[in-house]
Amino acid sequence: MTTSDPKRRVKIKDASDVIAGIALLGFSAVLVFYLVPNYINEPAILQNPMMSPRWLPTIVGWLILLFSILLIFQGLLVEYSPEEDERRIEKGSSLRFIMMIASLALYIGFFETLGAIVCGILATVVLFVAHPVRTWWVYSMAFLFPIAVTLLFAEVMSVPLPIMPYWL
Repeated sequence: MTTSDPKRRVKIKDASDVIAGIALLGFSAVLVFYLVPNYINEPAILQNPMMSPRWLPTIVGWLILLFSILLIFQGLLVEYSPEEDERRIEKGSSLRFIMMIASLALYIGFFETLGAIVCGILATVVLFVAHPVRTWWVYSMAFLFPIAVTLLFAEVMSVPLPIMPYWL
């Protein structure tokens, strides 16, 4: 009489994808089901549901949840081959790391005094200098991107940001 194992085990093909997917799934579940409903209040009168302060965090939370599930499936179904791995981590210099931390500290420290636009421009320029951006026209994005994002949040989404407190 032959016996077969009734328990069929799923072989994990890439453990790092599965672990990262599970961690992101847990984070997104906490974000969507606990943090957003309990800590982001909606005003009593809303003209449009997309104007709610909950709208963007809810969308981001659900997208993280969806992509974490896809990452788990990728780790279970797609074979991992170290030769063709494009996720190889190359360690940068210590100066690059320090400049990235300085960019974050600059943005956090001077956000209220200099405003979102100036801080965004300074932080982006520091990040571009930290990473070897050789093309000079790309530095124009360091000016355009923070201006566009700040004005989008302040004017379209009605997020109260200090745009340029001492110049306006």
